[in-house]
Amino acid sequence: METSEETELCFPLLGNTSCVKSKHTDFNAMLIYILVYIVSLLTTFLNLLVIISVSHFKQLHTPTNLLILSLAVSDSLLGLLLLFQIIHIDGCWFLGDLVCALYHYVAYIASASSIGVMVLICVDRYVAICDPLQYSTKVTQRRVKICLCLCWICSVIFHSLILMDILEQPGRYKSCLGECTFVFNHISKVLNATFSFIAPITVVVVLYTRVFVVAVSQARALRSHIAVVTLQGSVKVSAKKSEIKAARTLGIVVLTFIICFCPYHIISLTGHNNLLSGSSGTYIVCFYNFNACLNPVIYALFYPWFRKSVKLIVTLKILHPGTCDTNIL
Repeated sequence: METSEETELCFPLLGNTSCVKSKHTDFNAMLIYILVYIVSLLTTFLNLLVIISVSHFKQLHTPTNLLILSLAVSDSLLGLLLLFQIIHIDGCWFLGDLVCALYHYVAYIASASSIGVMVLICVDRYVAICDPLQYSTKVTQRRVKICLCLCWICSVIFHSLILMDILEQPGRYKSCLGECTFVFNHISKVLNATFSFIAPITVVVVLYTRVFVVAVSQARALRSHIAVVTLQGSVKVSAKKSEIKAARTLGIVVLTFIICFCPYHIISLTGHNNLLSGSSGTYIVCFYNFNACLNPVIYALFYPWFRKSVKLIVTLKILHPGTCDTNIL
């Protein structure tokens, strides 16, 4: 009995050419399925709310919200693609080599675009906090749209080049029937890690550190100014709350980005690709994509307009004529 479970094949009729199914306990398999479904549905649903909100209400058509809209599009795509991970939980891929290649290709493009837009949001907040007087002239809708187009185009071109092997010959790296895998060469692996992880993290940390320092200094300056004309105790409380709120929000943004992306890229760079397959790979991929679930929470749920728009969407009032002109701010 034990031997038959260990040698259970993805395609039993094909004999030794078939891949062997991964062995899971019932509890482990159920936990993986539940985890993937929850992360996928939450990611897609939350980002879909952001997409509908920003697209529908005219008041929300601002440069910053365009960035949030693009981020939600890429993250919702990642949420949908995560469902394909369910097919691969037992180590078997039944959708063919072409679908496997396209799955990895689109997933990498969506992931890189999500990271790129996050960097653009950092730049947007940096200009808004550090150079507020020039913000309206430096950050316009036209410039934001151009930057977003370049972000997506660069992502497509970059991953078309480093994934050229599997696009030209899908399934060239598989060792058995039912396997969905590919292998980065050393140069591609370094380039992907640099542009999809190391460089974005560096930019995000540097910009948000600068934003945090400026925000705290502005709060302290405001406290000193108001202290001349108001009670010292009440001002201290107000300033302290502002500093804590700034530190908490920026800390969440930076930490979630780093924590979610570190495991996958560290494993990929160290060459332990066996950890990216089977159940362990599913957990790592879910954790990697969990950042896409948190993005709408971090960037949108803290905005009052998002809560108002969600109420209109959930109650279906958004279907009434003229609601696009609703005062949502």
